[in-house]
Amino acid sequence: MKVLVIGATGTIGRAVVDELEAAHEVVRVSRGGSPRADLEDPSSLDALFDEVSGLDAVVCCAASGPLVDLADLEGVTDDTFADGLRAKLLGQVALARRAVRHLRDGGSITLTGGTFAEPLPGGSLGALVNSGLEGFVTNAAAELPRGLRINLVSPGWIRETLETLEGLGGNGAAGTPVAEVARVYASLVEGAVTGRVVRA
Repeated sequence: MKVLVIGATGTIGRAVVDELEAAHEVVRVSRGGSPRADLEDPSSLDALFDEVSGLDAVVCCAASGPLVDLADLEGVTDDTFADGLRAKLLGQVALARRAVRHLRDGGSITLTGGTFAEPLPGGSLGALVNSGLEGFVTNAAAELPRGLRINLVSPGWIRETLETLEGLGGNGAAGTPVAEVARVYASLVEGAVTGRVVRA
């Protein structure tokens, strides 16, 4: 298959590329590379699909957004919420809507959410974004034409990310290895399910 991976230079994106490249042609996309895409700039998504054709799958690992709100719920600004929605939620929705028009029959879209075992202080914005993505994917799956599929991977803590935070009290041993998470993405690209939210 020909697979487009957006966010290919990030921790998860690099692992997903490594996992898929063994069996598929992978087109790596990032904000600073070539081809490039920025989820906050819909015109860059249009340009990307004009540049890259013949796709069987689109995988988005570029779901950046604030891990936690910059203040408690009472202190968070409307702009902070709007920015978070624009970057991670609306950007991935815009990507999926465009991918539908450019994927080959039977192709797939895999987006990235997030999940935590329990409520996270300051995490209301992240919870809103991730819940929105889950609702979108679950319902969009029933609307897709031509046998297209859409799924969502919702990773928890990534071991390699936590290891970089150990100096701030992180515990790498508590996270899931990124290679294990990457295999979840690959299984959705190569499988037949749709409308699934997979927690990794």
